[in-house]
Amino acid sequence: MKKYSLIVTCVLLLTIAVGVFALNKDLLFGTEGAGETQAQTKGESVGTTAGVNKPTAVTVAPTTATTVPPATVPPTTAKPQVTKPRPTYTNPSFRAENITGAPDPSAGTYTGYMPLPPVTFSVNDPTNSRGLSTSVINHSFGVAKNSKPHQISIDSQKYFDSKGYNAVTYDSKSTEKVLYLTFDCGYENGYTYDVLDVLKEKNVSAAFFCTLDHIKAKPDLITRMIKEGHIVGNHSDNHPNFSKIDRTKMTEEIQSVENHLRKYYGYSSPYFRFPEGAYSDSALDLVQSLGYKSVFWSLAYSDWDTSAQKGKDYAFNTVTARLHPGAIILLHSVSADNAAALGDIIDYALAQGYVFKPLTQLPK
Repeated sequence: MKKYSLIVTCVLLLTIAVGVFALNKDLLFGTEGAGETQAQTKGESVGTTAGVNKPTAVTVAPTTATTVPPATVPPTTAKPQVTKPRPTYTNPSFRAENITGAPDPSAGTYTGYMPLPPVTFSVNDPTNSRGLSTSVINHSFGVAKNSKPHQISIDSQKYFDSKGYNAVTYDSKSTEKVLYLTFDCGYENGYTYDVLDVLKEKNVSAAFFCTLDHIKAKPDLITRMIKEGHIVGNHSDNHPNFSKIDRTKMTEEIQSVENHLRKYYGYSSPYFRFPEGAYSDSALDLVQSLGYKSVFWSLAYSDWDTSAQKGKDYAFNTVTARLHPGAIILLHSVSADNAAALGDIIDYALAQGYVFKPLTQLPK
């Protein structure tokens, strides 16, 4: 009996031991599946499972967790200095050039040339959004002497060239002793006929910058200028100071003269002269955008005051003393002194080896 009880007790203890072992084998040896499932649920990368030294072959779903970017240096508050080129504006439908319409007896114009079609200029950058300077610049040419242009003229031309403005104060490129003769014509004082007679006799071409009033008042003079091969330049409608008007008004001033010449003379010219010689960077830019060359001067004198004329000799001596290669000469056609001295001035210049050329032969 005792022996039987001992056997039963041993069997019972063995059974309990087997049950305990089955329940706790994961704790004793560990499992791979439980670790993988937990890691995948968290979206973490699984390398080895705790308690297992061998690598675990697992496939991990792509993580949707936000990737934290590497630390960056806070930007400075200083803005980099970037120089942007200023845009240029042009009227693509218009090409300024020295032209006339075809000769036709039935043209109905003063010249007998067929009218040229009118133009409508667009006002480029009307609000001056680029901030071009509107400060007045009064053209100064200095007194040339010793057959050399004044430094002021040299500096002015360098400024125009550096800014890319289509403007000229003297010919700095030609190697020969060339002169360009120009006249400003705001009204007629009776002497332009004499000036034209001298130019015809000497076979010299000149440019006459005329206001619209003058063009309307003296069609016979304007016709003669054109027919005898001279340039009739644009000197504006009302002769305003271009540094004191906006870009729209500038355009209107130039367009009025252009279209009158086209309609009644069958003529167009690409040359403009600022009234009073007053301009600004914005004005230079506007004139250029319309296709014109702004023509200044490097030789002039106080000849416009009809009540202070000083005689033929004074005009001759003053002009000839200031001659220099490349000079653009400005004279006023209202001056009796200029009309009287012009023939002698031309003869003297030719004797000194100078040649007179029209503005159309200015170097590009």
